Parts: sequence; C-alpha cells; structure tokens
Amino acid sequence: MTLVEWAQRVCAELELSDEIGKSDVDRILDLAKDAAHSVARPAAPLTTYLLGIAVGRGADPAQAAAAVASLAREQAAGSAENT
Repeated sequence: MTLVEWAQRVCAELELSDEIGKSDVDRILDLAKDAAHSVARPAAPLTTYLLGIAVGRGADPAQAAAAVASLAREQAAGSAENT
C-alpha cells in the first residue's frame, strides 16, 4: 500500500469528503521533514496536526505549509547562530 492509498483510506474512515492526492501527501511529508530536522523530531507530527487544523479552518494548504516550513527553517538558522 502506498502512502497516498493509506491517506485515502484514512480519509474514507474519517468521512472526509476532500480527495487527497500525491501532491498533498508530499506537502505534508516535506513539512514534517522540515519540522523534524529544524526543530525536533517530535515537532513533525505536532506541526502537521496543526497544519491540518489550519486547513480545516480554511487556510490554503500550500500557503500554510510553506509558511510553517519557512518558520521551521528560520528556527534552525537561529539555533545554528546561537551555537
């Protein structure tokens, strides 16, 4: 089973009507990677959960993910400067 297929099964189980595709899965995984590598590993699920809340409240998925990924990279840059 691919991650896209898994995501589609989860959406069906949770009765989410929106279709999720490869670009959505890639966006979420990229954000999780940025959070895990730039902040801390546990930040990955927390960050993607918060993205989901924002999108559920009407935020554009691509814009919200880009903004949070940028925030994570800024955090990493700030941490590197302080070492």
